[in-house]
Amino acid sequence: MSLTGTPFLFTSIVLVAIALILPLFLWSRIRGPVLLRHTARVAMLLFAQVTAVTLVFVLVNNANSLYDNWSDLLGTGNHVSQAADLGKDGTGGIQIKALPKIHQTFTAADGPGMRSAGGVSVTQLKGQVSGVDAEVYVWLPPQYNDPAYKNKKFPVVELLSGYPGSAKAWFGSLQVHEQLLPLMRTGQVAPFILVAPRTNLIAKVDTGCANIPGVVNADTWLSIDVPKMVTDNFRAQSAPNGWAAAGYSAGAHCAAKLATAHPDRYRAAISLSGYNDPIGERKSLAARTIALRHANNPYFLLKGQHTPPHISLYLSGQLGDGYQAAAALEQIAKPPTVVRAVLIPRSAGGHSMALWRPQIPYVFTWLTQQMSGKDTAGTTPRQPWTGGSKRAALASGSASPKGVVRKR
Repeated sequence: MSLTGTPFLFTSIVLVAIALILPLFLWSRIRGPVLLRHTARVAMLLFAQVTAVTLVFVLVNNANSLYDNWSDLLGTGNHVSQAADLGKDGTGGIQIKALPKIHQTFTAADGPGMRSAGGVSVTQLKGQVSGVDAEVYVWLPPQYNDPAYKNKKFPVVELLSGYPGSAKAWFGSLQVHEQLLPLMRTGQVAPFILVAPRTNLIAKVDTGCANIPGVVNADTWLSIDVPKMVTDNFRAQSAPNGWAAAGYSAGAHCAAKLATAHPDRYRAAISLSGYNDPIGERKSLAARTIALRHANNPYFLLKGQHTPPHISLYLSGQLGDGYQAAAALEQIAKPPTVVRAVLIPRSAGGHSMALWRPQIPYVFTWLTQQMSGKDTAGTTPRQPWTGGSKRAALASGSASPKGVVRKR
């Protein structure tokens, strides 16, 4: 039975109902020795508690897409077959353009929201360079199958989930395709191909989107293997001008990191409640040494560029949860680098899907403006919240563990 499927949800509801009814009918009717009667009553109470906790977990998990399947929940899944030392650029000296084309088989994806807005497809990809074997979800814009666009190539946005988190979250909990479909039809948002690869590759740890020899090549999986598969199978624009990354929480850190580390592969990134220092997520593999933290920190990656990269970053967050990191990047950015740091007021809510979901139309409108090359002065879309918040003092690029919310 699927962890996120409707049958498991209904089963949990039925079990809770049974757990409530049993004591009403059996509490005073139990016969036998005192010890047996007490044991039976304690068992009924424990059954009620377990079923109640299970139902709450299922509801929270379905709403936030924390765990996609049983192996993710139990920590038994591992999607890394090998992790060779691929060097600083993550290619291992391989000429990516010389690799043979990958022809993938796609099927309709299951789960909440996956059949909406034309439907989401999924494929199992074995990374030719990274050694990662995991699923990738793809949604095509309404123009893709329009005969008028048969010769057009489309821009791509990689959607990155938090930790723990499912690649389905963008389509389920955040409803990204449902929100963007009408905006794409009217031309307010570009017809992006939306690609959501698995980012949780090793059980019980966050990869930090890093390459760590002998452990995982998450950076190469996201920035080389997935883009190559997409361009091999769809009419997708080439990097860097046709590619962007977007993420929330740990995925926000990842999106900013990929863009600042690889301006030759990404034109822009969207970061919702992210952080710079990987220690913002204590279970991040990239937080285990000072060298890894430095090498995967967008602040130091941007600051260390000899020539300011031609990338655009949209980073939103609240005080103590993403804004200081965003402001730090904004402070050091020099043209042609564009950094838009947006302060979200506390009244908007906490570190959750409810905070990120309303931002989607705004951030993708901004992304459209940036990737189209239009002058965005005075046209940056307004956030759905207004009033009262003052800009925080600029912080350093290294996030303090005490100043970061670690729910995801």
